[in-house]
Amino acid sequence: MQSFDFDLFVIGGGSGGVRAARMAAQRGARVALAEVGALGGTCVNLGCIPKKLYSYAAHYAEAFDEARGFGWQAHKPGFDWEQLKANRAREISRLNGVYLQLLEGAGVQLLRGWATLADAHTVQVNGQRCTARHILVATGSSPSVPPLPGADHAVTSDQVFDLAPFPARLLVVGGGYIACEFASIFNGLGAQVTQLYRGEQVLRGFDDDVRQFIAAEMQKTGVDLRLRAEVKALARTAQGLQVSLADGATITVDTVLYATGRRPHTRGFGLEAAGVALDEQGAIVVNEHYQSSVPSIHALGDVIDRLQLTPVALGEAMALVEHLFGPGKRTMSYDFIPTAVFTHPNIGTVGYTEAQARQKFGSVSVYRTDFRPLKHTLSGSDERTLMKLLVDDATDRVVGLHMVGPEAGEVVQGFAVALKAGATKAVFDSTIGIHPTAAEEFVTMRSAVVAGTQ
Repeated sequence: MQSFDFDLFVIGGGSGGVRAARMAAQRGARVALAEVGALGGTCVNLGCIPKKLYSYAAHYAEAFDEARGFGWQAHKPGFDWEQLKANRAREISRLNGVYLQLLEGAGVQLLRGWATLADAHTVQVNGQRCTARHILVATGSSPSVPPLPGADHAVTSDQVFDLAPFPARLLVVGGGYIACEFASIFNGLGAQVTQLYRGEQVLRGFDDDVRQFIAAEMQKTGVDLRLRAEVKALARTAQGLQVSLADGATITVDTVLYATGRRPHTRGFGLEAAGVALDEQGAIVVNEHYQSSVPSIHALGDVIDRLQLTPVALGEAMALVEHLFGPGKRTMSYDFIPTAVFTHPNIGTVGYTEAQARQKFGSVSVYRTDFRPLKHTLSGSDERTLMKLLVDDATDRVVGLHMVGPEAGEVVQGFAVALKAGATKAVFDSTIGIHPTAAEEFVTMRSAVVAGTQ
């Protein structure tokens, strides 16, 4: 039997790679992990964590304004962008250290450097060759900017957290969740934000009611959202960045943020030379056990481009480790995966959109409400909250749940358990609500706005 230096060699120290390495090592496997950058990957360093911290920061401006309605009298405070950046950097550095401790505590050997595949069982890092029975590629994804004149003047989400100086005028290009989140964040922090999207409505793939509702709410807060708009070129001028649009119009801003999607990070690792098959988008093709076209090489997370969500990568990592080093009973289900979009207000969603539900189940009843939250009866804000349920008429099962409103992610996480467990509308109706909360609306909606139609 061939001997190897390691049982598992992980390329990539993001959420999925670190989880797989730790769990495999805790099961007695000899594990190495190679990472050239900061531990934690996109989520910790350039994604979920710093984005949520900045979202918190952006909410304070409206909170100060709303406080007057509750009797608080104070001058509007100033905002220190440099202090926010420094505080965020310190917290991210702390988290990098936590990830290092987790790996070292589990007995994972960490190699600092760029890893490339030499063959199906060999990885090379900084000239050092390591053999492994199994190799896991968890290299994540990276922002993509379309080729257009002046594209080098744009920034992506990789640079946006450390912009200098703070952009008084920001143009966000894109209509996905990253674009909408940063438009909301910088608008809340005080920038004049314009968002351009070439499609009919932002957040393609989300429920249509959610899409329409959040677009209207973002516009109410001051985001200049322009649909069916496309950038043709960027140019640096004395007044700032001049952005030329397809319709002949121009916009002058301080910073252009491109958030038009992310591509699997598969270049430069020797994947194709090792025989690993990629799809048309450059993602690694894997089977149900995250095994690539080369049996000893596996992949998970953003690099396989199924669902680019940190918790999904974590779930895939657990399933893979169980398959390789455990009883193999654990699987990863992609049904009823909840997600949140940290726009202002937030979006929380789990299950099917209305269009998807009708296509899959046929006859579907729709329950929907939007209202002014109790808080805003005094705050003076005209922000509204949307809630929506989709029910399969054949089984009475709730198959879709959507919310736009404060702390939507926190609310929907709990309901995601119910949907995953197969809760019916009758169960929702028999559940007592917590009053007064927004969340109670999900268990008090009794009359369908659309009943039993296809």
